[in-house]
Amino acid sequence: MAPSAQPELKIVPIEAGTSLRTLAYDALRVAITQMDIYGQIEPIRLDERQLSQKLGVSRTPIREALTLLEQEGFVRAVPRRGIYVVRKSKREICEMIVVAAALESLAARLGAERATEDQLKKLFERFEKINHEGSSELLNPFSPANLDFHRAIIALGGCELIRKTTENLFAHIRAIRTICITHEERPGHILALYKEIVEAICQRDGDKAEKLVRDYTLDLAAYVEKHGLFAE
Repeated sequence: MAPSAQPELKIVPIEAGTSLRTLAYDALRVAITQMDIYGQIEPIRLDERQLSQKLGVSRTPIREALTLLEQEGFVRAVPRRGIYVVRKSKREICEMIVVAAALESLAARLGAERATEDQLKKLFERFEKINHEGSSELLNPFSPANLDFHRAIIALGGCELIRKTTENLFAHIRAIRTICITHEERPGHILALYKEIVEAICQRDGDKAEKLVRDYTLDLAAYVEKHGLFAE
């Protein structure tokens, strides 16, 4: 099988400002998390010169941004070879999913216990809007509808540390969800499941809300374990 061409990062040039490092970091992070990391045969190498040209800034903020991304586990510097986008092993992937399941399910429980009536009403209205538009958007892990739903559940918990931690985990897991959905549209019952989660939270049934969210996320880990899609 002939090697596939490396995917091109979809980067929008950034404007000069007080923190070019931050702007470069944000642009690169978005581009990396939205690319098909696991669908490539060859490792994805990043070129500082090309990134500098695409973003319209010098190589210094690019280098600083890549250092931050390496600290967060998105890229890895290989001596004498360059900077590569990190592809997690199956074990690492499953561990991230387990942590995400624990945190998001706890947020769902806290939301059921602590959310105000107005917050619950807004959650229900958000779901009704998604339900009216159909489930196709929910099957896309990058879609605003999908991300908005998960973020809404987490926000109800009222814990900023959970929000920040899960946001970083989601950035890694999105690429994993993409390849799993590509191989098998999972799950076809997603809209019904989301409805159950919303109803459990609105009924202040913390036990049920926590279990539904946890089981849904852990189902992804089980899928990864079952299918040979990722390196050991």
